[in-house]
Amino acid sequence: MSEKSPNTSLIGGFIDELEETFIAIILGAMTLITFVNVIVRYVFNSSWWRSFEGVIGIEMPRSMISALELTSFLFAWLVLFGISYAVKKTANLGVDVVLNMVSPTARRVLGLTAAAICVAYAFLLLKGSWDYWAPFAGFDATSGRWFPTGFANSRDQAWYEVGDIIMPEWLRFIEPIFNQGETYEKIPRFIPYAILPFGAALLLYRFLQATWKIWTGAEDSLIVSHEAEDAVDDVAHLNKED
Repeated sequence: MSEKSPNTSLIGGFIDELEETFIAIILGAMTLITFVNVIVRYVFNSSWWRSFEGVIGIEMPRSMISALELTSFLFAWLVLFGISYAVKKTANLGVDVVLNMVSPTARRVLGLTAAAICVAYAFLLLKGSWDYWAPFAGFDATSGRWFPTGFANSRDQAWYEVGDIIMPEWLRFIEPIFNQGETYEKIPRFIPYAILPFGAALLLYRFLQATWKIWTGAEDSLIVSHEAEDAVDDVAHLNKED
């Protein structure tokens, strides 16, 4: 997919590589987990963690991991992280028929209007995601219906666990911090759910960046336009070289 504003700075390029690597790792992990689980279940009539028992020589409990639950969490991370990345790279497809019919000034006004709506939506999404996630981490949700006016006294729900993913030993240090010293059998929900406020905050930041680019004239919209024309030009260029 073409990009309207590639980042050529050293720091920007490093962040791009970091984000793309993170996305690739999630995709790779989802593919590997699903592939291994299908093979060992339908070919060897076993569970995928049983295969690792023979490799490491340690018997692992049957509920150690659920491939479905783990891939679901990874997919949620991929989607919520990828949304902000698409906004950053101006990779969202859209219809620009109206934009192409108006003057540059009107196009800029329409672009800023759309950006303002997106910023407002991302702000509401951030408030809602924090209010949902905070009790699972033992924090207070915000008060106020639309705009946070403070913090409400929320019921501590940090003891909630996921369904199947067992608690790894190296994470035991969080038990006295979030669970009053009580032992977790499965990983607490606030860990996989943390992508909700993080992804919403990153989306808000990316929309603010996009709004600034439209305001300064670096961009004229939030979408990538003429996608088909770009693809045709690329093919025509390759045909000329042949």
